[in-house]
Amino acid sequence: MTVTEATRTTVLPSGEHIPILGQGTWHMAENPLNRSNEIKALRLGIDLGMNLIDTAEMYADGGAERLVGEAIKGRRDEIFLVSKVLPQNATRQGTITACNQSLARLGVHEIDLYLLHWRGLTPLEETVDAFEALVGAGKIRNWGVSNFDIGDMQELVDLPNGADVATDQVLYNLERRGIEFDLLPWCQRSGVPVMAYSPIEQGRVLRHVTLKTIAARLGATPAQVALAWVLRQDGVCAIPQSGKPEHVRENRGALDVRLTPQDLADLDETFPPPDRKQPLATH
Repeated sequence: MTVTEATRTTVLPSGEHIPILGQGTWHMAENPLNRSNEIKALRLGIDLGMNLIDTAEMYADGGAERLVGEAIKGRRDEIFLVSKVLPQNATRQGTITACNQSLARLGVHEIDLYLLHWRGLTPLEETVDAFEALVGAGKIRNWGVSNFDIGDMQELVDLPNGADVATDQVLYNLERRGIEFDLLPWCQRSGVPVMAYSPIEQGRVLRHVTLKTIAARLGATPAQVALAWVLRQDGVCAIPQSGKPEHVRENRGALDVRLTPQDLADLDETFPPPDRKQPLATH
């Protein structure tokens, strides 16, 4: 994968650099009428350096992976590709089968980062064993998890090969700051990047007056302020979903927003950081 100079990066445990601002595909490929715009949006994002693309076998029952496959056709070398296995498929053989199916839908030979979508009933050791087998077979290059709280992460890294975990993808935005109490500091100390999904709370966070005030002060949009807040932290990347090219361009502009200490103080007042352990938010 090539990374444009304009795009800031964070580092995986493997030493590989990935863009801190990528593109999510949750809820994409659900309406055929939007397909053309969604493909244009993904391709524009690649042009703008947002070449980390996140998808999953669950999204639109595989439709999102097929959509991504079409969008990246002929540009595979530019992309850092992320997909996920459902927990009900996460047995050793089930994970391998699911990965092969994802590869076929994506039209690629290798996934750059393959995640367990959330924790299920299969023992973690079995899923990790499958991930390591996929790495050995050249089907995936890195593996990680999604929706894991700090106890899950601690249990994971104590397993054989568990310390190879490359990321924890979680719900994180101004309204969902619970991970700052324990999970985020743990990941930062451990060198495990956090990948934030729904970084603008699917648009709901943008209604707050504070965001609008700060955006006006900075000559930015509320969405750019919300994204810049997530992206300001070390070891954090974000994967906002947008099926519209104009929103992709707006998201890219968040990389140019610099929040001042006053901006951050105002945001803390409106969206207070956690003062105690909170359950991990997942929706």
